[in-house]
Amino acid sequence: MEHINISSDPAVLNQIGKRMARYRLNKNMKQSELAQEAGVSIATVQRAESGESIQLLKLIRIMRALNLMENINALIPEVPVSPLQQMKHQGRVRQRASSYGKQKNIDEWFWGDDK
Repeated sequence: MEHINISSDPAVLNQIGKRMARYRLNKNMKQSELAQEAGVSIATVQRAESGESIQLLKLIRIMRALNLMENINALIPEVPVSPLQQMKHQGRVRQRASSYGKQKNIDEWFWGDDK
């Protein structure tokens, strides 16, 4: 299996498209059949397979039609709540990030005598 070059968005899209086409062909499906089963247009399937950007919802529909939904966990694994964060927040699960405690950007830096 060829690994995806994560430093290039077009390379990632291209590799996903190639893999999607391979799954479709392994199922002996035409693009039109996949499009109909997924509830998307043929143009969407063609764009996806050629490495062009498509909407996330349409990608999910295509993945479902190709029986690839179990791969969602590999795509974005579920992250457990940090026990330290839970203890810090008295058992509550964090809902948002905060800037508290982050260093502020300093626009200019001076030597002590340069002011």
